[in-house]
Amino acid sequence: MTIERLGGAVTLADGTPVPLSKAVRAGDFIFLSGQLGFGSDGKIVEGGIAPQTRQCLISIEKLLQDMGAKLTEVVRATVWLTDTHDFARFNAVYAEYFAESPPARSTVCSALMLPDAKVEIEVTIFKPWG
Repeated sequence: MTIERLGGAVTLADGTPVPLSKAVRAGDFIFLSGQLGFGSDGKIVEGGIAPQTRQCLISIEKLLQDMGAKLTEVVRATVWLTDTHDFARFNAVYAEYFAESPPARSTVCSALMLPDAKVEIEVTIFKPWG
């Protein structure tokens, strides 16, 4: 099985390198690292769970497009929320992106590494070679 790192180097807004791959392809699967609600300025978007969830999914969609994949090929998602009270608002935004054929998903409540982050989403994509 071939393993390939995808997406290039990961750095913080201040240029600090982060020791992870944006995505890794292993056989017919692509594993995306968790996405936080970073805007184009490299900062967590303001406004709480809904805009952060939307930004996570926009970032995931963009990474997938760059790899020749799409949201309909997502087979698994793992979600971390920092507040259980945010679940309904998170789920409403998430449902906009996965209205039909949603992937298998786990959602847990946990602290995240950045204090302003409310959500992190990672996905696995099934994308056969060729």
